[in-house]
Order: sequence, then structure tokens, then C-alpha cells
Amino acid sequence: MAIRRHWTVTHSCGHEAQHDLSNRPADRRAGFARWLAERTCSDCWKAARDADSAGKEEWLAAKRAEEQQTAAQWAEQFEMPPLEGTERALSWGERSRHQLVTRAYTALVTEGTWSETDWAVAEEKIRTVTRASWWIDQRDADGTDLPELLDAATEADRGTENPYR
Repeated sequence: MAIRRHWTVTHSCGHEAQHDLSNRPADRRAGFARWLAERTCSDCWKAARDADSAGKEEWLAAKRAEEQQTAAQWAEQFEMPPLEGTERALSWGERSRHQLVTRAYTALVTEGTWSETDWAVAEEKIRTVTRASWWIDQRDADGTDLPELLDAATEADRGTENPYR
């Protein structure tokens, strides 16, 4: 007698569905069918996921707006020049620059051995890099790496405006 390949499963949402379990080893089909019964059916799962993604998108948009506002205030406070790049890259670059520079200050000055004078020199170098995509590319870098990254920046990464305020 052949082991059953098609199972009728009543899911936890109450819906009943046919499942073809022939792609599973014969000795694992019954256990998998029990596992399926503890879950919602595919249609209910997709509906819940789609409803949840709207909430995630709203949350993400609110988080990005808050980060953008913080980055803009920081840039104004520390007289950072505007970035250059595509419309899409500008806000992302501003957030990335703010986050990396903040991490660097914390690692090098607050927790490290740098003085405010050392940081002032680095801050001037930070002002010279105005290509938004450069900051996006460095977004995952450690704060302690920022001085070396700034030294590695090319002329293409630096703006054409006078970097001195």
C-alpha cells in the first residue's frame, strides 16, 4: 500500500485546504501535515502579511522623516554643506552622513582619545566630501574608520564649492 501523498488539512484559521506532500519524504508527511494544521492557510497568511506591510511602510516612513529632520538640524547646527547627487540620494546621503559622523565623534572623542582640536580638523575634512553617494557607500562603516575613509576620498567625492566657510 502506498503512503498517502495528498492531505486535507484544516488550518488554524478554520479553512480547509488540499496539500500535495509528495515532494516530502514519506516518513515526514504526517508530521508536516500536523504542522500545517497549526498555521493559517496561505490566503489568510498573505492577507495578514499585506495588511501588516502597510503598517510597516507607515512606520518606516515616519522613522525616515524623523531621521531626516534630525540630520537636517545637525547639518545646520554644524554648518555642513549641502550634498550633491540625485534627488533620491540626497536625503539618504544626509542621513548616512549624520549617522556616520555621529558614530565617529562618539568613538573617537567621547569614548576615544581624540581632543576637540583633533575633531575640528576631521570636521573640516568632513565638510569637503559633498557627494551623497559617497556617504551612502560608507553608511555601514565603523566610526573609527572615518578619518581613513576621508583620506581615501577622491576629488570626484569632493564638491566644487569653497570648503572654507
